[in-house]
Amino acid sequence: MSTLSDLVYAQGRSSAADVEWLHRLAGDGQLLADLAFADIVIWVPTSDDSFIAVAHTRPGGAATLFYRDIVGDRVRPQWRTQVRDAFQTGGIVDSASPDWFEETPTRVRAVPIVRHGKGEGPRRIGVLTRHTNLGDARTPSRQQITFNDCADELFGMVASGEFPDLTAPTSPRRGAPRASDGLIRLDVDGMTTFASPNALSAFNRLGFDDELEGESLVEVVTRILPEKRQFDESLPVVLTGRAPWRSDIDARGVTVSLRTIPLRDHGTRIGAIVLCRDVTEIRHQEQELITKDATIREIHHRVKNNLQTVASLLRIQARRSHSDEAREALTQAMRRVAAIAVVHDTLSEGLAQNVDFDDVFDRVLKLVAEVAAGVNTRARTHTSGTFGTLPSEYATPLALALTELVTNAVEHGLAGKEGDVEIVAERSEEQLAVRVRDTGSGLPEGQVGRGLGTQIVRTLIQGELGGTIDWHTIMGSGTEVTIEIPLRYLERSPR
Repeated sequence: MSTLSDLVYAQGRSSAADVEWLHRLAGDGQLLADLAFADIVIWVPTSDDSFIAVAHTRPGGAATLFYRDIVGDRVRPQWRTQVRDAFQTGGIVDSASPDWFEETPTRVRAVPIVRHGKGEGPRRIGVLTRHTNLGDARTPSRQQITFNDCADELFGMVASGEFPDLTAPTSPRRGAPRASDGLIRLDVDGMTTFASPNALSAFNRLGFDDELEGESLVEVVTRILPEKRQFDESLPVVLTGRAPWRSDIDARGVTVSLRTIPLRDHGTRIGAIVLCRDVTEIRHQEQELITKDATIREIHHRVKNNLQTVASLLRIQARRSHSDEAREALTQAMRRVAAIAVVHDTLSEGLAQNVDFDDVFDRVLKLVAEVAAGVNTRARTHTSGTFGTLPSEYATPLALALTELVTNAVEHGLAGKEGDVEIVAERSEEQLAVRVRDTGSGLPEGQVGRGLGTQIVRTLIQGELGGTIDWHTIMGSGTEVTIEIPLRYLERSPR
């Protein structure tokens, strides 16, 4: 299914600012659908004087009309005139009589979507339609009447370009309050005129035992909050309904998240909606995750320090060794340990257990080039392409394998002379291919696979990463090693 951006841009009539406005409105589509107890559809005009649906939200507390998503569909003939009139006149257009949709009576309201840009007047960029299922009609409760009134006021703000408000913070990923979680209606002075049962329950858990209606929400929260407890400076603004903001209330071990939506009538503030939700368990889980992430980072940091200590001890031992063979073995062990330490150092800097392998390899390459180059050997290293982001279980063996390959290229391929070592990385959705080339003397006949370093590389690439590796001599001079690692087991993520 095409995204909202794709569908809007395909019509060729909207700017980036229009798309952002539509995205913000669609982000509040669930709020509008729940308040209106109806399906909400957003339409944008097409080049042939029609309209196409770019977003659709079903209500959480009422029967939907559209069991199949209509995003990407053109406006149906029975709605086209109403939608076009709303777009052209800039006024809200209600259906004159019940409309029938698949044998179900419905009521349709078309609301022009108006955006106020900087330095420009109001501009109509689309139409929002509300589709109410009349077949599910019953005597409305006071809560339903209040929800519908709030929806109507928000529709009026959409038509006048006052909703959505781009100055409001975007919704958090987890725990954002919804209309069904709890809704409080405030008047222009911040007095509560309505509180849904769920909202009252949330405040009861905070320690407020009375009725919210008729009370100043600021005074209620002031009585709830413990004395001498620091609170968010934005809280009074949220509680009075003066700005579209979010805040949390913490009391008695309970956390309630608040979101305020000021209600305006042609620029004049007439009250506010306050959505509230008990997010105590969610905040506890987030705190536990933060603690665990910090612990994991500390473990990686300590492992990195321990590995660096081991590398330092091996370096000291190598310098004190009188045997060239022992010195070489200790130096190689030190280099391998240091390469693993680089990966753990990167893991200790972030929350995710994924690493930017391009950064890791740059650091490993500097380490290898400095240590591996011997007397009269000058190696110039070059990298091209991108490795992308890899999980730690891929990063550690790959860093070790490339350390061995570059070391061999410098120590053996370029021994005693000047030359180049090039590392080329090519990543696709399915695999990561890496080529290590040098301009050295090439592979001696029958030498591939005999050394310890080559055996280590084979074990890492074929055994741990499930990949393939191939050595061959380049025509003229030099050696090229090709590695191919399948990425089919990785979660698809932006590289």
